[in-house]
Amino acid sequence: MASKVLQSAPIPIRIKLSLLWASLMSLYIYNDYLVLYMPGMIEMMSAGSLGPLGEVTDLKMALVAIVMAIPASMVFLSSILPAGLSRASNLILGPIYLVIACLTLIGSPAFYKLIVGFQIIALALIFWLGLRWPKYTAET
Repeated sequence: MASKVLQSAPIPIRIKLSLLWASLMSLYIYNDYLVLYMPGMIEMMSAGSLGPLGEVTDLKMALVAIVMAIPASMVFLSSILPAGLSRASNLILGPIYLVIACLTLIGSPAFYKLIVGFQIIALALIFWLGLRWPKYTAET
C-alpha cells in the first residue's frame, strides 16, 4: 500500500504579504494591550499624555491613527492593487514601518522589545518578498 504524503500548494505572493501585514497588526494590538498592565500607564493616558509623544492633541491623534491605518489597509491592498503598485507599496512601506518599529525599542520594557522583534521579522519578510516578487515573461 502506497503511503500518502501531504501536498503543499504554493501560496501566492499577494496572500503571503497580506498575511504578514495581518500578523503585524495583531502584534501591534497585543503590544498595545499588554502595555496597559504597566504600572502608571492608564493614569498617564487618563492625564492626556501620549508618553514620548507628549500631550494628546487632535493632530497627534490623527497622525497616530494614520500610522496605524496604513498597515491595517495593507492587509487588503496587498491583495487587490495591481502587481507593480502592490510591490512598490510593500517595498516602500515595509522599511518605513521597520524604522518606526526600531524607534519604539528605545526605553521599552523587555516584553515590548520581544514583540517588536517579531514585528521586525514580519516587516523584513514583507520587504524581502517584495524584492523577490515573481516576474513572468509575456507571451506573444
